[in-house]
Parts: sequence; C-alpha cells; structure tokens
Amino acid sequence: MDRPFIFINSAMSADGKISTWQRKQVRISGAIDFDRVDRLRCGSDAIMVGIGTVLADDPSLTVKSVQRKIERKEKGFDENPVRVIIDSQARTPIDADIFKKGEGRRIVVVSSSAPSENVKALRRKAMVIIAGESRVDLPDAMEQLYLLGINRLMVEGGATLNWAMLSSGLVDEIYTFVGNVIIGGQVAPTLVDGEGFKDTSTLPLELISAEKIEQGILLKWKVLNFQ
Repeated sequence: MDRPFIFINSAMSADGKISTWQRKQVRISGAIDFDRVDRLRCGSDAIMVGIGTVLADDPSLTVKSVQRKIERKEKGFDENPVRVIIDSQARTPIDADIFKKGEGRRIVVVSSSAPSENVKALRRKAMVIIAGESRVDLPDAMEQLYLLGINRLMVEGGATLNWAMLSSGLVDEIYTFVGNVIIGGQVAPTLVDGEGFKDTSTLPLELISAEKIEQGILLKWKVLNFQ
C-alpha cells in the first residue's frame, strides 16, 4: 500500500508513563527537547493524534518558532502542518484548540458509523475523511492521507493510537525522550497501551541512536517486522 513515512514521537518518564493516571500532562522534558519537537513538527507534512489526546489535553499542534513558520511560508507551505485527528465517532469538540489556533488545514478521520450531526458540524471546521465502518480503518486512512499529498506524518499519540498504528504495521520509526522522573500508577498510560501482543509475539525494534539531552535521553528506533 502507498502511505506516508510515519514516525511516533513522545516523551515518557523513566518508568514508561506518558501522563498520570488522571490523564494529566506532566513536564517530562525541557526547553531543548521542546525545540527538537518543534523542529520535527516544522519538517512534517502532517501531525496526527487520537481523539483521547484531544479530549484530555486539547492540543493546538502548532509550530511554535516564528522563524520556522516564516521558513515554511517561504517554501509555499502553511505555517503549520496539516493537523489530523483519528476520531471514529466524531466526538471532537468544535471549539477545540486545534480548530482555533494557527493557520493550516485540519482533517478529522471518522468511521461510517459516526453520528451524522457530529460529522456535519465537523465539516464546518475541517475536512472529514471516512475510513472504516464501526471504527477508523487506519491502513485505509493512511492511504487517503497519502493521496492528499501527505508524505511525512508525525504521530503524537496517545497510547491507544500508538498501539493501533504499531499493531497495524504502519509505523517506520519511534522517537522517545525518556525523562528523569517517575510517574507510577497501574492505569497511567504508557507509550503503547491497547490490547498488547498475544502469546510470545513482539514487535522488534532496531536502535538507530541514543543521545543525552539535558537530564534525559533521546532514543531513536527503527520498527522492524513482526516476530
């Protein structure tokens, strides 16, 4: 199938958590890593999150650096990459920050079972793509995004979307900043949640690089084939 180059970027605690059990964001990295993330956003055609992240964090997913925005404009792009939400039942609030902050295209991917009134309301704010019946068919969605000119896609989670993308074989690389904090909690989300692989199945990774940044470490992984 034709699809974008897809990478996951996330910050997590030393014990692998990406937020507290209350789904509240915790500062895990510092200014240097924030700038790295901003650089990744600037160089991507689109940034994608799941509906859980939108409801919990209400992110804007914009490029923060004024200079990077200028550079994107000079190259003929919008200031911000396309912002994509995976939202099977069209639950994205129409007053979400992703619609209010920053210029650029927005895309909401829904399933065909999403309530029509919700879809109608979202169409006033964004392009709506339908993929799948009861839940979003991610391979189909990635093909549709590719046909729209999205060649490099940055996934900013959360844990449920990360699992869905990885278990569908749709991720090429993973970048994780591991910070110098412990969050704990049995139900606190990790980098990848979801059902988990069964029996002895695993998804192997190949380490690309490890770099110390401030008081944490940035790990870059290539995703290999399933074992």
